[in-house]
Amino acid sequence: MPKVVYHYFPCKALGEGGRLLLSYGGQEFEDDRIPSEKWPEFKPKTVFGQMPVMEIDGKQYAQSISICRYLGKKYGVAGDNAEEAFEIDQNVDFVNDIRAKAALVHYEADEALKAKKHEESLKTVYPDLLEKLNAIVVKNNGHIAAGKLTWGDFFFAGMFDYLKAMLQMPNLEEKYPAFQKVIDSVYSIPKVKAYADAAPASVYGF
Repeated sequence: MPKVVYHYFPCKALGEGGRLLLSYGGQEFEDDRIPSEKWPEFKPKTVFGQMPVMEIDGKQYAQSISICRYLGKKYGVAGDNAEEAFEIDQNVDFVNDIRAKAALVHYEADEALKAKKHEESLKTVYPDLLEKLNAIVVKNNGHIAAGKLTWGDFFFAGMFDYLKAMLQMPNLEEKYPAFQKVIDSVYSIPKVKAYADAAPASVYGF
């Protein structure tokens, strides 16, 4: 078994999907949670100056979606053919698009402008995107793509709390119960549950 070290901040956000997939695959890994005060020192040592970074036998690999896609292929949850793999990719990209649009608002430094952008997004941006995502999950029987468990579910489940924080929608799963089905399909897996039960709490709440 290769030696794996997984570097990310002490939270879920964009790094948790990889951790969940490593756990699902039964891969022992060093869960290196780097606090914000140590990030400036570690940053120059990373591939692109960002995390997550996954080391496999000393070689670094990066990008959260690419890591999840790789692990999905490795552990048999990447689709049975090219078309299923394509569907997973497109739907995960769509999920990430929603997160990115919300993040632009969330990280706005001007609080007054941030509040204005959030109010506008709640009316004109988020509803349509979330309805489309909900329709995708409902169509796929509580999964992100292909009507079954794929790495896309792990990516979504891992970053769901982060997505809620970006959208400022703490009860998102209550409005869209299908989203909770995706989360449950991942966290009910024994190896994943064991990891999640033992994992330290996020210092940021997501």
